[in-house]
Amino acid sequence: QLQASGGGLVQAGGSLRLSCAASGRTSSNSGMGWFRQAPGKERVFVAAINWSSGRTNYADSVKGRFTISRDNAKNTVYLQMNSLKPEDTAVYYCAANPRFGASWRSNDYDAWGQGTQVTVSS
Repeated sequence: QLQASGGGLVQAGGSLRLSCAASGRTSSNSGMGWFRQAPGKERVFVAAINWSSGRTNYADSVKGRFTISRDNAKNTVYLQMNSLKPEDTAVYYCAANPRFGASWRSNDYDAWGQGTQVTVSS
């Protein structure tokens, strides 16, 4: 079960933090990822993290602005989004993969949470 939260409306340049609670999905070399889908576009990779090593992976479009992290005790992954731009507007999905670590490939993920809307106004 994945439960994402934290979306909302923010002005350009602002920040938001998304959370995803991932019960039962924290085995060795498993990973968590964030993907997003803008209206009329395909879902794309945003960021991912390996649960055990903490290794991270980012899309070029968010490097330096977004940070993915995890709290092992709470089985929760976070996506801190700073310097938000209107083009970051999308529905954001968290996802879990069983053994592919910080993978960027959506096909590696076998569990998806419901999306949370992020809207950045200009």
